[in-house]
Amino acid sequence: MGRHGDHDVTLEYDQQDQPSEEGVEVPLERIDPQTLRRMVAAFVSREWSELADGGHSLDDKVEQVLQQLRHRQAKVVFDLTSETWNIIPI
Repeated sequence: MGRHGDHDVTLEYDQQDQPSEEGVEVPLERIDPQTLRRMVAAFVSREWSELADGGHSLDDKVEQVLQQLRHRQAKVVFDLTSETWNIIPI
């Protein structure tokens, strides 16, 4: 059972670790909902593996990132240089 509240996942990045991106924002309405959920699950697994025992399930973390995307606190970008996508805070 997931818990919300005291331990919400937030998007935080160390700018030194982030390569410069030549990215374009991908509007959420252009991404199939199932594809977006898989993208967010992959992102959460990649970025927050250390939170596995933090009281949040993968589904909890995915929902939190989806909410941040919907509330325009984060966005999906496609990096034209590396031809990869990422989720970044706004």
